[in-house]
Amino acid sequence: MAAPQRIRCRKTIFSGGVVCLALPDYCVIVPAAGSDVTDTDAPKSSALAPFRYRDFRLLWGATLVSNFGGLVQAVGAAWMMTQLTDSDTLIALVQASNTLPIMLLALGSGALADIFDRKSLLLFAQIFMATVSLILAIVAWQGWLTPWLLLTFTFLIGAGQALYNPPWQASMGDLVPRADLPAAVTLNSVGFNLMRSVGPAAGGFIVAVFGAAAAFTVNAVSYIPLLGALFRWKPPVTPRTAPPEAFLPAIGAGLRYVALSPNLMRVMLRGALFGFAAVSVLALLPLVVQQHPEAGSLLYGTLLGSFGMGAIFGAILNPRIRARFPNENIVRMAFAGFALAALVLGQTDNLWLHGLAMLPAGASWVLALSLFNVTVQLSTPRWVVARALALYQTATFGGMAAGSWVWGMVSGTSGVGTALTMAAGVLVFGAVVGYWLKAPEFGTADLDPVNRFREPALRLDLRGRSGPIMVMVDYLIAQKDVPEFLQLMRRRRGIRRRDGARNWALLRDLERPDMWSESYHIATWDEYIRHNMRRTKTDAEVAVRLRELHQGDGDPLVHRMIERHNVDQSDDLPLVGKIEVP
Repeated sequence: MAAPQRIRCRKTIFSGGVVCLALPDYCVIVPAAGSDVTDTDAPKSSALAPFRYRDFRLLWGATLVSNFGGLVQAVGAAWMMTQLTDSDTLIALVQASNTLPIMLLALGSGALADIFDRKSLLLFAQIFMATVSLILAIVAWQGWLTPWLLLTFTFLIGAGQALYNPPWQASMGDLVPRADLPAAVTLNSVGFNLMRSVGPAAGGFIVAVFGAAAAFTVNAVSYIPLLGALFRWKPPVTPRTAPPEAFLPAIGAGLRYVALSPNLMRVMLRGALFGFAAVSVLALLPLVVQQHPEAGSLLYGTLLGSFGMGAIFGAILNPRIRARFPNENIVRMAFAGFALAALVLGQTDNLWLHGLAMLPAGASWVLALSLFNVTVQLSTPRWVVARALALYQTATFGGMAAGSWVWGMVSGTSGVGTALTMAAGVLVFGAVVGYWLKAPEFGTADLDPVNRFREPALRLDLRGRSGPIMVMVDYLIAQKDVPEFLQLMRRRRGIRRRDGARNWALLRDLERPDMWSESYHIATWDEYIRHNMRRTKTDAEVAVRLRELHQGDGDPLVHRMIERHNVDQSDDLPLVGKIEVP
């Protein structure tokens, strides 16, 4: 069946083979059985549509320069480590030192991005990385670098990237409309991999001619355009209707939302497995190049450039591939493409074959990671999107960090070829896992906030931190409607718990079987306000149908009560205004 479409309407319509479920200010059009309405009836977003927006163009262009510098720095760090040590583990840990901070710090960054101003976080992260990169360049020029000092600097740069990534990814929704979000994510991948096609080769040339210190200097300078673009950007300001969440509860809310979202959990698990196995190619590539000492750092940069070219082809073909194949088939192709690349690198010594193998690896990298990213963004409302993206990055980059260490250890004990062949086997397993952990299709749910909740007028002098709050909603349901009511309540339970409710229960009156009560607890009054502001338009469909089933006069009656687990007269709250006793 075709995906639901939404248009503005005021009443229920039955025409043209569609059913229009009227909501307060919009409706959901669901193609009826045998209807001619298809997904192709909806307008399609152009792959270049995000470039219509000035802020996106400026930030995208500045990010190209920053990515170029970062890739030059990565080549310099990886090649410098081969000059400082013969340890396979330490060489592979250069890749891990970039990805481990993202695993450790991304969730905290995501929580900060959902609580505070994202532009300020982006600027702080860029200034921090620029400072660390400048110090690294100075230390390298002075010849003071050691293997562990190099790992420390790359870890710090990775920490800055961990702080930067969640607010940057979440800002896509501030830069372009939702319809253009998949194109914006793909263009980000195109931009990064465009630089990956030239940056590593340029980095290899710079290292070969001027040394690794020059590569670190190029990276330090590359932050300037992006800092300028961020200072000029004026993102839309959304007025707050409730105080910002505290840091630790915000992290808990993000974890709870993802844990109660099966589609997101599948994306996290597949992303972690893909990162763990696919990173073997990037982590062990310096060791593959070392088997050809006559080529040196220029070969390393060229192979990474081939990887980037493959990624560009993958990004260009991405919209057509998504239109033709289900998401799970695309993920399986990505696993298989990387498995082929790892096998060729591990079992052959031919440089031409190595270069060709990096092409499908790059394409597979973009197909898998951009698909995972878009799925997370389209399956998550704005209030928690940065935390969901952070958890996705934690899973994926955590897999990469673990894989860098594991494949480095295997290479050190059994050889590079064995490590890459084993990684290819894990990638094949990752493709087969899709039969049980199928990649979800892009969500069609409208996750924009309803914004219809108004804080009730209270007769007690309640503070925002007061609680716990118990809420009960009374419904009068006819016996014939009970099966549908229970089905809706199963959905309502998931929505309530996902948005912060605890101890949800459904009660039925023993003396009046048509009387039902939904009850749940919220920690504080402020959290209760946030709980209601998190309701999306898709969630509202459940509320609308429940109101239609309710047989009483008016809307279902809502009781909001503050709990007391002991009876202390001094703990009484003062009344607001005067209450007249009839």
